[in-house]
Amino acid sequence: MTAHDIEYIEIYTADQQRTADYFVSGFGFRERARSRTDRLESVLLSQLGIQIVVSSGPAAEEFIAAHGDGIADVAFACEDVSATRDGAVAAGARLLPTADGEPPAVTGFGGVRHSLVRRLPGESAQLPPGRGWTPVTEPAAAAAPDASGADVPGLRRLDHIAVCIEAGRLYDQARFYIEGFGFEQYSSEYVTFGEQAMDSVVVRSPSTGITFTIVEPDATKEPGQLDEFLKRNGGSGVQHLAFLVDEIVPAVLTFESRGVEFLQTPGTYYDALAERISGLEETITDLRKANVLADRDEWGYLLQLFTRSPFERRTLFFELIQRQGAQGFGSSNIRALYEAVELARTATS
Repeated sequence: MTAHDIEYIEIYTADQQRTADYFVSGFGFRERARSRTDRLESVLLSQLGIQIVVSSGPAAEEFIAAHGDGIADVAFACEDVSATRDGAVAAGARLLPTADGEPPAVTGFGGVRHSLVRRLPGESAQLPPGRGWTPVTEPAAAAAPDASGADVPGLRRLDHIAVCIEAGRLYDQARFYIEGFGFEQYSSEYVTFGEQAMDSVVVRSPSTGITFTIVEPDATKEPGQLDEFLKRNGGSGVQHLAFLVDEIVPAVLTFESRGVEFLQTPGTYYDALAERISGLEETITDLRKANVLADRDEWGYLLQLFTRSPFERRTLFFELIQRQGAQGFGSSNIRALYEAVELARTATS
């Protein structure tokens, strides 16, 4: 009953070409295959072990109307599909109808489903089954070396998936993945920032190939960004995908030059960074240049930065993360950013 890896992520979008171009031109994904039916037109993009399916068509219209462009399927790789399916249903999931040849699928959270694909641990991900894919023989050259011959920074793997759910459902949702898919609870944390607060639980597969950070707003506090996401998304959904990179500063600068928009960090954040995290003094100038955030835990430190959402409803966005031993997810940056914005606001008022 254990899911061990992410097989693929499927995004439903009203503008397939524009969304696919965002990943290819911006992040260096390559187009691998295309499929077309009377219900759905899809393009499969890949980069190392990351597979993203971008789809549009009549089968996607109900999801898009309810949630806007976003992630409709987080497909799990399973050693035993039948056992995983039965375990998920026993934990409360509903079995969803699928077309001939497609893998079984169960409900997850909000409008997001989980297709269950048979793949043994250690095997490479394959084309999503049941689509009638036509391979693309000449992939886009966005991920090729640049004119100087240097390798362009790329994405190493999917680090984690951030899931935002309605207040009061956090622990039930975490329990669903533990009981239904064999995940384990990795950590939990309650974070306050100003008059707002959120609660979070991290669950992951024993293989560590799947990590969900599940967050909910504290309904007793002032509404904030999580409440805004839930409103714009029409309920629970995937808030962001986090991609692991080797060197975040050159990656940010490269992707930014290709049109990816990242969030801007107030200068006051870096004024306090050396005091908050020791050992980064020599790199703060570079971090400031790229707007990169930093956090430390007992195992090391991490660097991270978030994109602006490229979608109309401003829901789904993306994260780059560089880990130097750290095993956390940068929760201290929420408070640090809040304090930095307040310092900047009071300095100009």
